[in-house]
Amino acid sequence: MKKMMILGAGIYQVPLIQCARRMGFETIVVSIPGVYPGFEIADRVLMIDTRDKEQVLRVAMEEQIDGICTTGTDVAVSSIGYVCDKMHLAGIPQHAAELLCDKARMKEAFLKGGVRCAQGRRVYSYPEAAACAKELGYPVAVKRVDSSGSRGITMVYEEKDLERAFEHARERSNQQYVLVERMLKGCEIGVDGYIRDHRIAFLAPHTKFVYRAEYSTVPVGHAFPCSLSAAVLDDIREQMQRALDAVGADNCCFNADVFIDGEKSYVIEVGGRCGATCIPELISVYYDFDYYEAMLLEASGTRAHFPEQEKGVPCMAKLMTSPVEGTITGIDASGLEEMKKSGIDVMIDHPVGAHVFAMSDGTDRIGHVLMKTDHEKTLDAAMSQARRCVMINGRNLEELWRN
Repeated sequence: MKKMMILGAGIYQVPLIQCARRMGFETIVVSIPGVYPGFEIADRVLMIDTRDKEQVLRVAMEEQIDGICTTGTDVAVSSIGYVCDKMHLAGIPQHAAELLCDKARMKEAFLKGGVRCAQGRRVYSYPEAAACAKELGYPVAVKRVDSSGSRGITMVYEEKDLERAFEHARERSNQQYVLVERMLKGCEIGVDGYIRDHRIAFLAPHTKFVYRAEYSTVPVGHAFPCSLSAAVLDDIREQMQRALDAVGADNCCFNADVFIDGEKSYVIEVGGRCGATCIPELISVYYDFDYYEAMLLEASGTRAHFPEQEKGVPCMAKLMTSPVEGTITGIDASGLEEMKKSGIDVMIDHPVGAHVFAMSDGTDRIGHVLMKTDHEKTLDAAMSQARRCVMINGRNLEELWRN
């Protein structure tokens, strides 16, 4: 039996583990200790920090794995690249993984490689940040360089807010610098896909739903298709190819944030793995193939078939979140089951008694609602129905959000 090592055991890795088991792989899940749902379904669990490249490599070589993979998180990508290089496995090269896990180094590679992107640079101190912001012109984005899910990012519109934003990014980072970049105009979308043999084999642009927090926006859902002209689609492909070439990414999934302004696309940042927030599930529905299976095939060294065009039906999904911190005090299982019977994919991540946090970034999810529709209002109606089935601190989520 072939062995697949999966880094991470969180909610976004669960479908990957389940798919690997369906495909006949022995699943070896690597994770730090904690209450993670992937532990219950893995064949074996190894309690190792996924960021510890040497330890991950050591156990990968001991197990003689056939592939290594993750989804929905940047934390483990560097270790995947390291193991792939050392064991000659299919997957992202280490140097590319390192660049894609550091927003400042990624930005420098984009600018050097001629990628159309926002101007910006790394800064080590508040005076440097102030000088950079003045040079670029407000508004600017101040970013922690080693995070994902919109964590450690602040949109700054006036100089008086810059120091707070700089400290917010710096104090949460493992690096001594942060990234300051010009904020772009236009519409932000997501772009996922797969690059193989240095050419994009699959490209999936999608609409992005965001929650607008006080200082930043957090992705809370996505929709397919993304209505774009043929010219814009061609430009996205060209800029994404340049971006992937600039960092040396190959034989891996990618997930990107892209701004569209008129007929031009601007690459904000790229991750060397598949996106989260139901993106693999939506891709599977809209393109009519199992994206998790394709990831695992490629990771094991077997070529997957990627569709050249859309085959499925329009679909969209949003995360269920809470506006307050508290405890899940009730779940109406029968109400959720009725939704599932009507063809709506509704999932609750936590049981009654679980502690949940107020929505602040992409990790603060309670569940999701996914359905086949091209009308956001239809999805929102289903979201309201699902929220009424979940109680936080004795009140249903729908009431909490409305108040």
